[in-house]
Amino acid sequence: MTTDKQETHFRDYPLSEEILRALETLGYDEPTPVQREVIPQVLAHRDLTVRAQTGSGKTAAFGIPLCELIDWAENRPQALVLTPTRELAGQVKEDLVGLGRFKRLQAVALYGQQPFAAQKTELNQKVHAVVGTPGRVLDHIGRGTLQVERIRFLVLDEADEMLNRGFVEQVEAIIAALPKDRVTLLFSATLPEDVERLGRTHLRAPLHLEIDAPGGVAAERIGHKLYIVGERDKPSLLKAVTMTENPDRCIVFCATQEAVDEVCRELRASGYSCGKLHGGMDQDDRFKVMHAFRRRAFRFLIATDLAARGIDVEHVTHVVNYDLPMDSEKFVHRIGRTARAGLAGEAITFASPREDRRLAEIERYLGFALPRAEAPSAEAVEAARPAFERKLAAAEAPRPDKRERLGAGIMKLYFNGGKKKKLRAVDFVGTISKLEGVASEDIGIIAMRDNATFVDILNGKGPQVLRAMKTTTVKGKLLKVHEAKKDE
Repeated sequence: MTTDKQETHFRDYPLSEEILRALETLGYDEPTPVQREVIPQVLAHRDLTVRAQTGSGKTAAFGIPLCELIDWAENRPQALVLTPTRELAGQVKEDLVGLGRFKRLQAVALYGQQPFAAQKTELNQKVHAVVGTPGRVLDHIGRGTLQVERIRFLVLDEADEMLNRGFVEQVEAIIAALPKDRVTLLFSATLPEDVERLGRTHLRAPLHLEIDAPGGVAAERIGHKLYIVGERDKPSLLKAVTMTENPDRCIVFCATQEAVDEVCRELRASGYSCGKLHGGMDQDDRFKVMHAFRRRAFRFLIATDLAARGIDVEHVTHVVNYDLPMDSEKFVHRIGRTARAGLAGEAITFASPREDRRLAEIERYLGFALPRAEAPSAEAVEAARPAFERKLAAAEAPRPDKRERLGAGIMKLYFNGGKKKKLRAVDFVGTISKLEGVASEDIGIIAMRDNATFVDILNGKGPQVLRAMKTTTVKGKLLKVHEAKKDE
């Protein structure tokens, strides 16, 4: 089901000033089609199944109303978002924190390859939303470290990919542990039978929304070029094509971790500014690479399909399918890394002469034939080289992405007192808001620990509050205070 609606502004929805302020700071202008459809339904507490293509803005579609409906005063989690990958869990958590920044909402990400004890400590604090992969979320529920009795909202994000990865039993077990009286939102790029069955079983009279037709993203905003090329000639063709295309930012998708390593080495040896991403890397290193790519610290990301699903990076102008994916859906998810938020993009695909059957399957899925292209001539490559090298030499300084832009003007303060000194968040709010020139809206997220408290001070007033709190008591106690370090 879809509806034809006129262009809507976020102020047309019943959203608080705190949420509207976050949207403005994050650079959200007008709602995307999926946001226009989903936001009012979630605000009305409707169960939904939503089929929307990648790049449609669905994280904000559910994140905005969830942050609006969450009650700050409740200490236990009220929203649970399940995702198929650790990268997506981390990204969704950051998005929720950003959208709920001025409501002081706390979100936690739970996934494997991270210390369980550290996640347990986070869950012992005031937490409004939890985002995680099914295995780690179920582990916390089973051990009693994630309390779910106050969960009012469940989001199944990228549901088809979760089931493709074999998480169906874990998802079912998690749902069985949640309160029956809740809102359930199921988002999926495709709706195969197992996803539809999940919706029929666990959603209450859901509204079905379909935002894009299959292949719509590819047909409308992405230009395509297909090169038929032997395996040995791929490296030289990649350099020729990237030199003539001269992308601002580009993701090169490879089929294996070994291919990623090899292509990255080849490009770096040729002076390319690039990074790599695959499942054989340490989780912290994977996050660091994605963070650097978002900040434009390098132009070319060489990756497996790990980066193809749900990863939001602004202004990727080109995607290269260095190797064809094993199935057609992955092709659509790969090319969906470009042409996001209404922008145009280019998708370049390499296929060997022996891959005609797989190529035909992809084209049938898309609904059109990929236009064949000839390899750039040596003359064309040489003509393009000066502009390519100028862009390499003029590499811009890393810039903050939309999540970091929200952090501008925010200083996190550390106080050496917490729960064990009988301090509460309201004690810090009451004390800080009474300082001259400071109001309650200048106070952001407050994280209480046993022996420490972290307070976000907004609107550039951090230095002023820091100076004042060196001589101001909180509940009769003079606490040590300094700007929090990144590792605190």
